[in-house]
Amino acid sequence: MDIYLDNCCLNRPFDNQAEPRVHLEAEAIKTILSFIESGTWSLISSNVLIHEINKTANEKRRRNLHGINQMAVKYIEATKEIRERARYFESFGLQAFDAAHLACGEKNSDIFLTVDGKFIKRANQIEGLQVKIMNPLQWLEEVLE
Repeated sequence: MDIYLDNCCLNRPFDNQAEPRVHLEAEAIKTILSFIESGTWSLISSNVLIHEINKTANEKRRRNLHGINQMAVKYIEATKEIRERARYFESFGLQAFDAAHLACGEKNSDIFLTVDGKFIKRANQIEGLQVKIMNPLQWLEEVLE
């Protein structure tokens, strides 16, 4: 199982855990990462994700995000084709980084995970989307049933 975790997912374990939803999503992501670390599943990354991680202001968090990202077994370069696909996704109301992540993960992963509900809703309206996009908590519950 090839999994693309967007930047929101990678950051979730480092977010304030006081809100129950944030805490549950963080635990789901930690579980997913443990399956990745054991080799059961594979993490997919991209130069778009690395660029976004590099923009993280908090140095400690940035180092932690790079550490997680080093578990990736495949790195996707944003080719001309991927950039064109991202522009198509933007026409459905996706933000530029979200569109670029989705374009990188679309043909290179089995599942695309994000904790951004608006992103999921908009992405699921895209005609011809070739990857399933879900919240990591909901996806993990589905997979582990």
